[in-house]
Amino acid sequence: MKKHLLYISSVILLSLGACHKDLPTELEFESYQYASLDEDGGEWSPVLISAGSELEIPVPAETSSSAYQSELAMTKSAIQNMTAAQKENLTRWTNNPVVRWNEIALELIAKYNLIPGPNADGTYTLPNPATPEGPPGFPFAHPPYASRALAYLSVAQFDGLIAAWHYKYLYNRPAAYQVDSSIPFAYIKQEIPAYPSDGAVIASSSRKILTAMFPLEAAYLEQKEKEHLESLLLSGEFVSSDVEAGSKIGNDIAAKALARASTDGMKNAQTSKAVSDSIANAAFERFGWKWVNLESPQRPVGLTPLFGKVKMWNVPNVEATRPGMPPVPGSEEYEADVKMLKDYAAKRTLEHRKIANFWQDGLGTYTPPGHWNDFANRFIVKYKMSTLRAARTLAYMNMAIMDGGISCWDAKYYYHYPRPIQQIDGFETIAGTPNFPSYTSGHSVFSAAASEVLAYIFPNEASMVRAWAEEAAVSRVYGGIHWSFDATVGTQQGRNVAQYSINRAASDGAD
Repeated sequence: MKKHLLYISSVILLSLGACHKDLPTELEFESYQYASLDEDGGEWSPVLISAGSELEIPVPAETSSSAYQSELAMTKSAIQNMTAAQKENLTRWTNNPVVRWNEIALELIAKYNLIPGPNADGTYTLPNPATPEGPPGFPFAHPPYASRALAYLSVAQFDGLIAAWHYKYLYNRPAAYQVDSSIPFAYIKQEIPAYPSDGAVIASSSRKILTAMFPLEAAYLEQKEKEHLESLLLSGEFVSSDVEAGSKIGNDIAAKALARASTDGMKNAQTSKAVSDSIANAAFERFGWKWVNLESPQRPVGLTPLFGKVKMWNVPNVEATRPGMPPVPGSEEYEADVKMLKDYAAKRTLEHRKIANFWQDGLGTYTPPGHWNDFANRFIVKYKMSTLRAARTLAYMNMAIMDGGISCWDAKYYYHYPRPIQQIDGFETIAGTPNFPSYTSGHSVFSAAASEVLAYIFPNEASMVRAWAEEAAVSRVYGGIHWSFDATVGTQQGRNVAQYSINRAASDGAD
């Protein structure tokens, strides 16, 4: 790690601490003029479908038709009779609801990022999607789960918006306020056709994806979708058929995303004790070591031992990004790391503690993947991205984060490397020890993968986000959670994984 970069990034990040202290946060921003309208966005390459035209919607009525004029009158009447609560919702959704739905996802991740505790007899019952009410409640939104939820959410939004852009510029039906100048528009005016509503695509796809991921929140998410769709009609931009067409696209693309999710292997990621033991024993036979859970009572199975076998988005196979073997215990490199960790533990500085705590992202938070989504949302607003550009940013970043997590978990359970607290007598961390093997560091992989995509999309921020990723990695060493090689190798692993998503982005037609 470059010391001067780490110092600079820590100053920047700690100054942001007030913004992040109560995670997750909702950005305060107003409607803005998009930096680009992306008129060719309907020709970009989607992820789940072959082209935007694959998702069909009806041919819209002409603005001169009686059907459209009736819708227009209904829109005008609804705006004239807006309640105070509706006006507040209209302001909050703004003209980039991609950010708002991502924030809802982060809120739910934090709410459900609670590890199931032991039963009275010391046994553990795992969360079960078939009985989400529990106990324990489903899901446990740990980092792998969070990365997957965010990836499916963002990819569905992105593909749905490509379809929306295709039809917007095919039919070129103007916004309601352009057809009738007496209709007020709530946001900054953009010269983008209204049919179908891009906001409705986002609302319906997001509600459907997040309901599948967080089934106990179905009523809450349905209410959020209702509020959002209502706000679209009250904005002055859309009539009901605009919104209905967008909602159809959103539901259709979400169904395709969830069909992929049903067969991606995640349902097998959390294994039985017998399978978990066999993975540990295979590593011991291969390398002569294995990680042991030091909790009391001891959890019989590590966290998602087979997440490394979940289907990846852009990496051809997990072996393509599997790192080399970690140092053999007792070797010169290993002993140097033991000394380093002991020195850090004996001489922990205030700065090191602050860095470790800032990046902890433990239980009850939106996890490391969520942390980087928060950063991305801030850049999206800063650079005034359209809904389509915003969804593209989050889709490529979250695909890279999920692929990084899969690659990382493959390495964790392939090598099954012990954590420092298991190997160093009397060693203590300044945070809880995670329930899975050490090598490589999940924080490092998630952060490096995210930062590389953000550096690609926001080149002016490249130095800063890469410094943040290095700091996220070393924070785990400062906290005693990881060996330094977990962090350095994990950082390179995340960068390697991200390159596959970047390569895809570079050829999707958007640049």
